Amino acid sequence: MLNPLSNIRIVMVNTFHPGNIGAAARAIKTMGLNDLVLVSPVDFPNDHATSMAAGATDVLENAKVVETLEQAIEDCQLVIATSARSRSHPWPIKEAREMAPQIMEEASQGKVAILFGPERMGLHNEHLRQAHFHMDIPGNPEYPVLNVSAAVQLVCYECFMSNRQTYTKHDKAYPQVNELNGFYAHLESTLNDAGFLNKAHPGQAMLRLKRLFNRARPEKIELNMLRGILSSVDTLIKKLESK
Repeated sequence: MLNPLSNIRIVMVNTFHPGNIGAAARAIKTMGLNDLVLVSPVDFPNDHATSMAAGATDVLENAKVVETLEQAIEDCQLVIATSARSRSHPWPIKEAREMAPQIMEEASQGKVAILFGPERMGLHNEHLRQAHFHMDIPGNPEYPVLNVSAAVQLVCYECFMSNRQTYTKHDKAYPQVNELNGFYAHLESTLNDAGFLNKAHPGQAMLRLKRLFNRARPEKIELNMLRGILSSVDTLIKKLESK
């Protein structure tokens, strides 16, 4: 039986210091994970990364390097972005310990990606918007700053501890990111044809709708129903336009 920890993918975006990549690889292996994806790292491979990985060089050697975040998460059914709380358009957000049980539950069925941003600024808004949830690691409110490899260690620890508990399995199947993106593109096209979207600011409505569906976490069968509804509306619009 597959250990659900093997279905958790740690995604490091635009990491600047190679030592942090090596330290993260060590943290991942220590907690029983093995899937590391690097999105456009500034300096990798690098000897400093290898030395910081210590006994986890296998995780480092098997790390996948991609150019875009979309490539890193396209086969995942749940995407979680680590983020500070002070964002202008916050997604649904949970603390790491609160989020861990859901991560493990869904990792028993498919890939779950956890995103970590670059050291200086964290994840950009365009990265954050590709996640279903944001996850916060609480700390000293006067200095809540964590090194990225330390953040990886803490999140992996919470997942490891959560995996030691017994969770009831269910028959739910969730869509992958590429399937959700296909639904969002279909939704935007239909709403545009129906005259619902404000042509001056089309992105605002779609942003809020994406937040709505991220909170709702539609299952695959539910997403297929929604696509069917959109297709029916598309057909009706074409009939009205042909009259």
